[in-house]
Amino acid sequence: MRIGELAARTGVSVRALRYYEEQRLLVPERTPSGQRVYPENAVDRVRMIQHLYAAGLPSRSIEPIMPCVASGEVTPELLERLRAEQRRIEERIDDLVRTRDRLDSMINAASVYEGRTCPR
Repeated sequence: MRIGELAARTGVSVRALRYYEEQRLLVPERTPSGQRVYPENAVDRVRMIQHLYAAGLPSRSIEPIMPCVASGEVTPELLERLRAEQRRIEERIDDLVRTRDRLDSMINAASVYEGRTCPR
């Protein structure tokens, strides 16, 4: 299938598909005239890439695990990479919770002065 059809079937822009190719996440074949041609399983691969992005993984983390995703082989290296990403995401969540808590404190303190001028 051509890039436009893959974009339509996955809901991903042509530009994003080209980016995936630049990042070695998606490897199309080329026609003699240089046009990209994707196999049928590219639809599932693009959807997996989207899920991994949605989970917070950057492309530099996705690229090394794609061979395992494609083959279905679960290796110790794959599990360690995924666990490392999980830890990184949990740290981000903890940071966001702390930021939200500080913001809550500021809102509570400021709400005492709602409609009035805050003391300096």
